[in-house]
Amino acid sequence: MRILLIEDDTVLGAAVRDQIAADGRSVDWVKRLDAAGDALRAAPFDLILLDLMLPDGRGIGFLKALRARGDVTPVIVLTALDQVSDRIEGLNAGADDYLVKPFDLAELSARIGSVARRYSGNPNPIVTLGPLVIDLAAHSIHREGRPVVLTAREWELFEALLARPGQLLSKPQLEEKLYAFDAEVESNTIEVHVSRLRKKLGSGIIETERGMGYRLGRP
Repeated sequence: MRILLIEDDTVLGAAVRDQIAADGRSVDWVKRLDAAGDALRAAPFDLILLDLMLPDGRGIGFLKALRARGDVTPVIVLTALDQVSDRIEGLNAGADDYLVKPFDLAELSARIGSVARRYSGNPNPIVTLGPLVIDLAAHSIHREGRPVVLTAREWELFEALLARPGQLLSKPQLEEKLYAFDAEVESNTIEVHVSRLRKKLGSGIIETERGMGYRLGRP
């Protein structure tokens, strides 16, 4: 999952960025709305975290413009504006969730997971795939009753495929979901993660279409 964080507070922004990275998700952090617009034109994002009071404008106007042009990227508003009227305005503008500052970083992680599951078509956090029981909320997997430990990147890759069963995802698409703009990605990184997932979850868990990409298979 690739997330765009739009937040001008450097202390909070750094804390949120680090929390998202610790959860194994990719994050790009900008501090102005014009930079956010540039980022959205440059790459696809799975979720936007949006502050409402920014140096070059209000986040509400940015959100309304986003929805007006048909962009349905999920948006979680992060703001110090805590009045009921502010929440109503944010939700009516097209926000998917609204989190008031100061907030607990663990709660933010839970909200991100909830919105991600909703949009991936898996509102239920428990998914069964052959001998695998996957808890999307807890980021845990059991294979035939035994726990399987994945690294953050392995989990993120597996979750990206799990969210699109039967759909072929190219190597560049997967790299975009796993890594931020400034991350250095080795040429064989995806292949290495796929190999490790097959060893841990089953040789058929990921199918390869040579020269085209990968799709979710059966463990």
